[in-house]
Amino acid sequence: MTAKTIDTDNKEPSFLLNKKGAGIYIHIPFCKQACHYCDFHFSTSLKKKEEMIVAIISEISARKDELKDGLIQTIYFGGGTPSVLSNEEIQLIIDAVYNNFIVVDNPEITLEANPDDLSGSRIIELSKTPINRLSIGVQSFFEEDLKMMNRAHNAQEATECIAEAVAYFDNISIDLIYGIPNMSNERWLQNVQRALSFGVPHISSYALTVEPKTALHTFVKKGIIAPPSDEAAQEQFLLLVDTLEANGFIHYELSNFGKESYFSQNNTAYWLGKRYLGIGPSAHSYNGISRSWNVANNALYLKAIQNNELPSEEENLTITDRYNEYIMTGLRTIWGVSTERVNSEFGSEYYDYLIKESSHFINNGLLAFENGILKTTRKGKFLADGIASDLFFINLE
Repeated sequence: MTAKTIDTDNKEPSFLLNKKGAGIYIHIPFCKQACHYCDFHFSTSLKKKEEMIVAIISEISARKDELKDGLIQTIYFGGGTPSVLSNEEIQLIIDAVYNNFIVVDNPEITLEANPDDLSGSRIIELSKTPINRLSIGVQSFFEEDLKMMNRAHNAQEATECIAEAVAYFDNISIDLIYGIPNMSNERWLQNVQRALSFGVPHISSYALTVEPKTALHTFVKKGIIAPPSDEAAQEQFLLLVDTLEANGFIHYELSNFGKESYFSQNNTAYWLGKRYLGIGPSAHSYNGISRSWNVANNALYLKAIQNNELPSEEENLTITDRYNEYIMTGLRTIWGVSTERVNSEFGSEYYDYLIKESSHFINNGLLAFENGILKTTRKGKFLADGIASDLFFINLE
């Protein structure tokens, strides 16, 4: 794959300058087993896998006119665990996209994969498919962490699959989780250094959160597992930022770090408000005006598609919705929030509100304002989502 250049100033990344560019997200709702912390939609039964692939392909065809003026720049297989699909099944879905949409030359095509699915032979086979980017869900290189999270792979599989993958894929991302109970800063840094040792150009990292209705929530409630510490998570986040930046990574989004030219094109498009189509159960779509989402139920999704129905709900976004979303996504990225854009796109009322409400965070060193752009400071990065929510415009009418 030829990596595309990204600007790291306040301009949109170069690959997004095509205003007709769009992305397609494919949700594969299957996992071998349930991670204790996960609240994404998935099933641990693979019995309906073939039926689901047929339905996903049918949905792609049924929605071909939704992006009729768009050029598909990214195809992203998420989940769930997309790597439970065979290469032939992945190819069928990619072919369906090409048969129903106009796709740019050399699109970014990402496959989320778990280490236990990435044997040496599987990696070689995948390298011969159109997949040109792997996002590998390692989470930790330590056995005790993986067991606590109920991951399907072990530490040896994590190490071996990455060592093999870098020989066949140029564009690889590794996922890591910080803020794990009882994880010391020293062990966290060992995790980061192990990831760096493979020379991968992208790392995504998230704080462990206790989501309702997950096994982790139950374990914490019963005192089986200690609750994650916000203070420890913030310390480990800042250690992560300092270590990766010292190794040439650009912290381009709150949870994402990439070498120049290796930012995730798919995710960057989301954060900068580009259009995307979500295919499969629970998948979301956005066209700039409205947002829709498919039913998060495999059986209901399959039944609807088989009846030639689209199992989705839709909401039209108000100007306040769009402003709030821009604040949320903008403050998470290196491109920040443009006050000029707020004024021109949302109006003087929103502009005046933002200037007034952000002054408190600027004075406290959590936000910086330069050349018309609001950004989080190093001190404010970890608090970006909370700061954004405080800057939301609340329409009381």
